[in-house]
This record gives sequence, structure tokens and C-alpha cells, in this order.
Amino acid sequence: MRPVARPSLLERWDALGRPFPHLSRRAAVLVLALLAAAMMWSIAAYRPAETMEPQRAAHAAQAVTPAVSARARGDMALYAGIHARMIAGEGYYAAALAEQRARGYPTQPFVTVRLPTLAWAQLALGRDGVRWLALVLAAAGILALNGRAAAMGSIEERIIASALLAAGGGAAFSPVAALDHDFIAGVLLTLALLAYRRARWWPALLVAAAALAVRELAAPFVLLWLAFALADRRWREAAAVAGVLAVFALGMVLHAHAVDAVRLPGDLASQGWRALAGYGVPIAGLTQLTGLRHLPAMLAAPLAILPLAGWAALGGRTGLFAVLWFAGLATMMALFARPANFYWAELVLPAYAIGLAFAPRGLVELIVRLARQT
Repeated sequence: MRPVARPSLLERWDALGRPFPHLSRRAAVLVLALLAAAMMWSIAAYRPAETMEPQRAAHAAQAVTPAVSARARGDMALYAGIHARMIAGEGYYAAALAEQRARGYPTQPFVTVRLPTLAWAQLALGRDGVRWLALVLAAAGILALNGRAAAMGSIEERIIASALLAAGGGAAFSPVAALDHDFIAGVLLTLALLAYRRARWWPALLVAAAALAVRELAAPFVLLWLAFALADRRWREAAAVAGVLAVFALGMVLHAHAVDAVRLPGDLASQGWRALAGYGVPIAGLTQLTGLRHLPAMLAAPLAILPLAGWAALGGRTGLFAVLWFAGLATMMALFARPANFYWAELVLPAYAIGLAFAPRGLVELIVRLARQT
């Protein structure tokens, strides 16, 4: 008779359900104190849009507003120029490097040139087609969220979460949404997070692979997935995730060769990404790229912290994965992003904002534990 395998650490965590009701009084005090400190700190760390580089500030305005100003310039104008050249018959790499060269953008190292996947999709579907595809992906995310009722909160929380997801996905109505690699990758990663099922994980993995093909900064999400699969002793799933990463690595090698083949000796080089700008950069991204931008900084910055507490309160595999993913991307931005790279935060949107729906019950659970006498 074969011995019964002990549950993995992740299986035991999943069986725990919502973690906050299981905390001791001291632990609840500590969590509340850390949350309060983080919210207070965020006010001091917040960097308003005026401190960002002009072309990136233009990018932020375009990414989150339904109408595009005639003065729109910067990254979105660059990608529109590449698209126009491709419609005229140029190949992606010739068009991309010519536009970046003409607009004073660096072309080295090779990662300064976006992967061609989204540009090819624009050519095949048209910019409007890509926008409609993003809306379909957001709608699929809402269905996935509500299709796992036991794991994603109460009906009231799911309604609020669905509204937040719809609001974030609604950025696809912006005429420049189809040009925004980070936005498209963020919608894909949100769907991958919500669509994951232990018994049927491969559709979510295909969606995550698509995000990786659009934006290489989706790699931390897939690497975290690999770590979870290994920790959970899910060997077939781990092998599939590792296979996706291997194909991605090969694609990056081919991308590097393609960029090198078109680069000219006088092309500009990037100033690098070792900015050590701190956690104010992700806070700025989360406020500028969501509805929080309409609020005063004294409110917007602390509210940008609350969704993380909401996901932590949710618990389970999804909640833990989300918290680690968000914290990892924020740390990556704090270490490597320049203030102008605040738009990297789009990679966790609209998933991150959904956590706001789970935060109120989480705070109540902490306060209830705090009120315990023993």
C-alpha cells in the first residue's frame, strides 16, 4: 500500500482560508501597525506627475484618459509611428529602430526596443481590433473572478471587484490603448491570475505566455508561478511553466539579434535602469494610472497601499501569489526604474486595484482580533 503524501505547504496555506481571523492579538496589532506606517510613509514617498519626465507624463495621461490630446507625444507617438511605417510595408525592426532614432530614443541595449508581438497584432487586427481584444480579456477576467466564488470573497466583494476590474479594463476605450504594451500585458496577467485553477491550469498559463510575448517585464509573474508549482510539488505544471520560460529566453535571443542587425553605429544608448529611486516610483504609478489621480496626494497615496492589504486578507493561493507578485514588482521598480518608468505599474493593473474590494473585511477582521482579550 502506497503511503499517503503529506500536503504541501501551499496546500496547507490554501486550506487555511482567510488568514487574518487566525492571527493572534499581537500579530493583528503588528499587521495594523505596519499597514498604518506604510500608509503614512506613502504620503512622504509620493512623487506627483509634475516631477516625471515630460514624454512619460504624456504617456500617463494617454494611458488613463478616454480622449487623446492633439498634443500627445512621447512613447505612444513613437509606437503610432512604428505602426504607420509597418502599414506602409516596412518590417517591424526597420520601422522601430528608424522611429526611435528619429525621435531621439536609445536603441541599445536591445531591450530598449519593444518585442514585436503587439506591433504584429496591430498589423493583423488593426488598432481598434487590439482594443476590442483587450476589452474581451477584461470581460473574461470578470467571468473568471466570479466563477470561483468560494475563493474570491463574498458576493458584495465580487461585485465591487468586478466594477474595479471593469474600470481598469475600460482604459481600452482610449484610442492609444492598443499601443500600450504595459497596459495590454497587465490585462493579460490579470486574467492569468484570476483564471488559474489547480485542476485546469493550462489556459491561464497560455494567457501568461501571451503577456510575456508582449512585455518581457511579465517574466517575474511566470517565475513566481514556477516557484509556486515547485513548492506545491506539481511537477507537470512546473515543467510546462519552465517550458514557457525557455521559449521566452529563446525569443529574447532572437529579438536581440534582430535589433543588432538593424542598429547603426551612432545610435543612442540607454542611461540604464539602476536608478535606486525607491518605492515612491510604484506609488506614483499606482496613483497616476488609476482613478486615484483625481484625489489629493494625502488621500491617493495611502489608498494606493490598501489593495495590498485586501489581497493579503483574501488568503489562499491566489491571495498569496498576488501579494508576492505585487511586492516583487514594486521592489523591482524601486531598485531599477527611473521616475519616468512609473508606467511599469500597469503590469499589475487592473489586478492590483481589485484588492480594494477585499480590504474593508480584512480591516474588520484585524480589528476583531485586536479586540480579543487573550
